[in-house]
Amino acid sequence: MLRMFETHRVRKQTELSYCLWDFSTLPRDGAEPVKKKMAVPGCWQNDPETRIYRGRACYERTFYAGGNLRLEFKGISHTAQVYLDGEEIAFHYNAYTPFSAVIKDVPEKEHRLKVIVDNSFGPRSALHVENDYQSYGGITRGAALEELGRAYITSLHVTPKKTEKGWSALLEAEVANLTEQPFAGKLCFVLRGADSQSMTPEPIGAGCGVSLTGGGTQKIRAEIVCPNVKEWNPDTPWLYTATALLEDESGKAEDDLIDRFGFREVRVEGKDILMNGQKLRIKGFCRHEDHPQFGCALPPQAMWQDLLQMRELGANSVRTSHYPNDEIFLDLCDETGMLVWEESHARGLSEEAMRNPNFERQCEDCIREMIQAHYNHPSIYIWGILNECASHTEYGKSCYEAQLSLIRSLDKTRPRSFASCQFKRDLCFGLVDVVSYNIYPLWYYDTPADEFLADMYDWIQESSEGAGKPFLITEVGAGAIYGYRTPEKVKWSEEYQAQAIEKQLTAILSHGGTSGVYLWQFCDCRVCDSWFSTRPRTMNNKGIVDEYRRPKLSFETVKRIYREMP
Repeated sequence: MLRMFETHRVRKQTELSYCLWDFSTLPRDGAEPVKKKMAVPGCWQNDPETRIYRGRACYERTFYAGGNLRLEFKGISHTAQVYLDGEEIAFHYNAYTPFSAVIKDVPEKEHRLKVIVDNSFGPRSALHVENDYQSYGGITRGAALEELGRAYITSLHVTPKKTEKGWSALLEAEVANLTEQPFAGKLCFVLRGADSQSMTPEPIGAGCGVSLTGGGTQKIRAEIVCPNVKEWNPDTPWLYTATALLEDESGKAEDDLIDRFGFREVRVEGKDILMNGQKLRIKGFCRHEDHPQFGCALPPQAMWQDLLQMRELGANSVRTSHYPNDEIFLDLCDETGMLVWEESHARGLSEEAMRNPNFERQCEDCIREMIQAHYNHPSIYIWGILNECASHTEYGKSCYEAQLSLIRSLDKTRPRSFASCQFKRDLCFGLVDVVSYNIYPLWYYDTPADEFLADMYDWIQESSEGAGKPFLITEVGAGAIYGYRTPEKVKWSEEYQAQAIEKQLTAILSHGGTSGVYLWQFCDCRVCDSWFSTRPRTMNNKGIVDEYRRPKLSFETVKRIYREMP
């Protein structure tokens, strides 16, 4: 299962996930390898025999197909080498973004697919480092095999445009010729309601000519006026589908690509973030893809339960800390109206770590793949980068500037931000559309929450390039061990967490200059073993629910504040 809806009706797609693959570890120390079946998607840390294994492993399976083939992987943690019949066809770094490989003129027969996965740390990995969350191993998201014809549609982006006369949709697609012979035909765009309730009276569409040289590509744009559509917003998340249909000269269907989108516009005006002209008031949670039974490979049912609990708490937004999320989760956010701050992959890196020669390339690859894959999701209202990195140094600023500029070149429709922890010394607020800070008064600092917030906000308005921009608190919270309760209300008790969070959220949501808050965090999550000294249970324990989603005392506190405070 790659998406929550059908993405092809012409192109033949075969699921390679939600099944068992042949699996074997590839230890470098001469130890006996573990050989068995392993679920895909899945994390090998959830198997009793590989629970603490870190290193290289091999996944293998067979399939029968021929012709022009495309293999798509939604996420492999965190380095992948893909082989077809012993020949390497793809290499990819980063667990949290999709990649694909196209192989032409494959003989029709049974083929052996092999994926070498490596989740070890080292100097070649600038982003996957020992950190305050677990770096799992495995084919952790869906995978599929696609059979292509002579030409295929490589991408489809939809940009809603609102004018005084109503809505239109700018559609941009790319078509590639897989043969050495010229290809001529037509690309048709069709827009429909995603369900019977949102269906427009008649589907609307447009067609464009296609003329490809041998092995060539062509980018195609069309703008369609869309009368009588319903806007997507958190309260009424109306969805539409865009279909790109490629036909040859005779009118025969050659390929198709289907995606969902919503008619909504996000912009910044002064100190406000606006959606369709209405001010957004964020009440959200930071969330890691982490579960004791599934690692980072949560099934759709578990994702859905997380969203249901967040909705019960009164939340309207989720921050994908600190990496792009599984697209199935984003699909569910689209359907439920849950606003998404989506973040590229990097957390807590010093200037020294950012000087790793692979850092900038791996960051920019992640940004490109994230935006290319997730551009159409209406729930994503903002892009974030480089959480708590060296934004207080000149070298760090050059990295922030390069990556924020890259985002703007790929998507001009969404604001950009990053979560800073550099109190009164950040140099990068002039580069962003929204200023964001992670703060922990009453946890790491004993300062009252309202005083801490006022002091920081005043500095931003008086002494930094962030003055006059929207302002978000992207992390705030306190830790609690589930079940630890004491009348003394000491730190790590559920009583202290509830008390601290009440003061923090009340101060933030009462402050006239803030656009909202993301509570750190929704659920307790596993961290890397080296963090044991500051993370009891080798977990980040600041969740409002524990790792099994059992509510702590703070659950009702957050629910009351999020539901009652404007």
